[in-house]
Amino acid sequence: MIYLDHSATSPLLPEVKAKMTEIMGLDLGNPSSLHSAGTRAKFELNEARSKIAQLIGARPLELIFTSSGSESNNTVLHTFQNCPIFTSAIEHPSVLKPAETYGAPHIKIPVNQQGIIDLAFLETKLRETTTNNPKSKILVSIQLANNEIGTIEPIAKVSALIQQLKHQTNAKIYLHTDATQAVGKIPVNAKNLGIDYLTFTAHKLGGPIGIAALYVKTGAPFTPLILGGAQENHRRAGTSNVLLATGFATACELAEQNLEKYKKVEKLRNYLAKEIKNKIKSSIIVTPVRGETIPSRRHYGGYDRVLGREARNDGPERPVPTDGLSTASKKALPNILCVSFPAAEGESTQLYLDLEGIEVSTGSACASGDLEPSHVLMATHHDAEIAHGSVRFSLGLHTTRQEIDALLEKLPPIIAKIQDLSTLNKGKS
Repeated sequence: MIYLDHSATSPLLPEVKAKMTEIMGLDLGNPSSLHSAGTRAKFELNEARSKIAQLIGARPLELIFTSSGSESNNTVLHTFQNCPIFTSAIEHPSVLKPAETYGAPHIKIPVNQQGIIDLAFLETKLRETTTNNPKSKILVSIQLANNEIGTIEPIAKVSALIQQLKHQTNAKIYLHTDATQAVGKIPVNAKNLGIDYLTFTAHKLGGPIGIAALYVKTGAPFTPLILGGAQENHRRAGTSNVLLATGFATACELAEQNLEKYKKVEKLRNYLAKEIKNKIKSSIIVTPVRGETIPSRRHYGGYDRVLGREARNDGPERPVPTDGLSTASKKALPNILCVSFPAAEGESTQLYLDLEGIEVSTGSACASGDLEPSHVLMATHHDAEIAHGSVRFSLGLHTTRQEIDALLEKLPPIIAKIQDLSTLNKGKS
C-alpha cells in the first residue's frame, strides 16, 4: 500500500506508540485527584504540555488540550459570538461554519488563484468595521496553510496590519490562525506570528487521533465551549487524557527534530509535479509549485469542444497574479500537491488509485448526498471543472521515490480511461 494522504492523517509513529504503551503500563489515576496516582498522572500531563508548547514557542499555561482541531477552532469562534468575524474564503469548514453561525457579520476575504488572501480588501473592510462597530470585539481567523492546496498565508503581515489599526483606532481586534497543516512541516512560532490564538492537532504529526491543542495568548478573550469542570485551568471541562497527551508530546518532539527533513519531501513533491505535467499534458498543477503557471479558463476551452458541450460560465475568471511563480515554493507547504485533471472526476481517480493500492484524497466533498465542488478551488479559480477534477497528494517523511514512481506509472492510464469514459458519456447524451 502506498499512502499519500498524510494531510488527512499521518500514521502513528513507532516512537509515539512505544511511549503510549509505556504510559499504559503505569499506575496512573485521574490527574485532578490529589492522591499519588493522580499526582503521577498530573506530572505526565504537565510534562506533555511543556513539550507541546515548546514546538510553537508558547508558554505551557497558554496551551489548552482539546479533542480535535475542529473543537479548537469552534472554541475560538464561540468566544466571538455576535461580533464581526473575518475569515478567508478558503478556510476549513470548522472555521467557516461557526463563523457563519456566530459572526455578526461574517466577512469572507477573497483570495487570488494561488490562494493568497487580499490584504487590501482586509484592510478596507477592517477599517469600515472598526468605524461602524467601535466598541465591538473583532476576530480575524486565517489559516496558516491551506489543507487542500498547501498555500501559506502571510499571517505575520496580517498581524502587522491589525497592530497598526489597533494603534490608530484603539479597536479590539484579535487574530486566530488554524495551523493544523503547517505545524511540523514548517517552523511555526506563535510569538513571531503575532497571533492571539493558534490551532494544531496531534494526528497530523504522527500522533494519536483524538487530541489537539489550542494556544491562547495571555490576556486574549476566552469563553469556554465545554462547561462543567475546572480542568485546563477552568477553560475546558472534562477529564484530561494523559495517554493521548503523552503521545502528542512525543510526536511534537519528533516534529521539531524532523523539520529539516521536509526539504527532501519538498524535492520529492516537486518531482511528482513535474512528472505529472510531463506524463499527463492536460493536468493542471493547482498547488503553487516553482516553475508552474496558473491556468486560465481558456486552457479548458478545447475540452468543452471535445466533449460536445457549450463553454461553462462559472463566474468571473480571476486574474493571474503579475508576480509570477518564481518564488512560489515559498508560498506552499512542502508536502502537498493538488492537481486537477480535466474531464476526470476526482472521486473516480481516487477510487481507481485505491484499487491499485495507492491512497490519495480529493478536493471535492459530498454534502447532503450531492456532489459539491471544493469551496477552496472554487474560491481560487471560480471554475467547477478544475474543482471537480482535483486530487490531493500529500507526502510524509517516509514517502519514497519508488512509491512516487509507482504512482506515476499507474496514474496516466487511469486518467486516460476516466477521460475517455467521460467523453463517451457526453457524446451519448
